[in-house]
Amino acid sequence: MDVMEAIKTRRSIRRYKSTPVEDEKVVQCLDAARWAPSAMNSQPWEFIVVKDPDLRKRLAEIHRYGRHMAQSPVVVVVLAKPVSRYWHGDAAVATQNLMLAAHSLGLGTCWMGVIDTEFEESIKKLLGVPGDLRVLCTVSLGYPDESPSRTRIPLEEKVHWEKYGSKKKLGL
Repeated sequence: MDVMEAIKTRRSIRRYKSTPVEDEKVVQCLDAARWAPSAMNSQPWEFIVVKDPDLRKRLAEIHRYGRHMAQSPVVVVVLAKPVSRYWHGDAAVATQNLMLAAHSLGLGTCWMGVIDTEFEESIKKLLGVPGDLRVLCTVSLGYPDESPSRTRIPLEEKVHWEKYGSKKKLGL
């Protein structure tokens, strides 16, 4: 699968098969995340891999929209040290790498935002995250048990040339 295909065909998956995810595939996803660009090459991210069913259930109970985390075989909690004002963008880019790698390996993912929500402190406490780290998001990970469709707003509606409001017909 090439990069453009991975980008265009990845979907947010909220229903997973009970098939366990091989550690080798989880590590490949985490390694892809590690190769993300970051401000000043700070690489502020860290990850907690949660496979324990009880912990996944508790994570799902904490996050109002995260019921699917209890059912996914793996949840990756994305942490970052706020070493620059760009740390959240850096960790987000790493997370996108993780999700695209997962898709290329036949795995599904769903990003659940945590930063600056009422869920962050509860997740930190549950998983023993040190005070100097922030929780950007959780990512459920597993073999998909659904194939949701995904629509996109036409590119012409989202792109401006030179100045805001200046449109051009695009050949896509």
